[in-house]
Amino acid sequence: MGYKLRSQRRLARKSKKNFITSIVIIIFLLFVTFQWILPAMINGVGFVKETVSPSKKTGENILEKASLAPPILNISFEATNTAQINISGYGTSGSKVELFLDDDKKDTVDVNEDGSFEFKKIPLFLGINNINAKTLDDNNHESLSSKTFKITFDNEKPLINLSQPEDNKKIQGGDRKVTISGNTEAGTQVYINGSQTIVNKDGNFSSDQNLNDGDNDFNVKAVDKAGNFTEISRRVNYQP
Repeated sequence: MGYKLRSQRRLARKSKKNFITSIVIIIFLLFVTFQWILPAMINGVGFVKETVSPSKKTGENILEKASLAPPILNISFEATNTAQINISGYGTSGSKVELFLDDDKKDTVDVNEDGSFEFKKIPLFLGINNINAKTLDDNNHESLSSKTFKITFDNEKPLINLSQPEDNKKIQGGDRKVTISGNTEAGTQVYINGSQTIVNKDGNFSSDQNLNDGDNDFNVKAVDKAGNFTEISRRVNYQP
């Protein structure tokens, strides 16, 4: 009889323990469902709905941007040695144009009746500047961005080295020519007494120049894409 009672008590304790464990598991599953699973399902349904049928507000914004023609910027150079530049262009008459530099709005101007506009004294940063613009109507609706221009601001003079001739070189008899050669930065143009000479992809150049009797002065000028330049002078004396 005692053994039967002990068995019943053990069974009751085991049933109670299993009941408590079940309750804990159910609470944990409910927490996980409401904390992660249900929000994920709701977000997934919203994403699918937005993909299949975009909201009216989003569609209206797209139509508003598409209905406004972006402005056309008139920038004909890729590099400059000035810290401030003027930028002109064409847009929709009666609208405004916003100018952006590296995604920061710099200025807003009115478009003239003939469609022209101009931004004056736009400051640049050393290095590459990304410039674009947008049209702005009376309701402050913006157009899509215009073409982006990459403008390099560089105010350093290019390096140039002359390997020959040495200054005040004297040549007597023989061929009435002297070779002027050297190297500069790649992409730089070189002029000898105002005439452009060929510079290879490594920045090397060489040119034969005719000589007159007596002193011959040569000006070698290197000009980079931004308009910075360096000049070197050489004098060669020729005696027949």
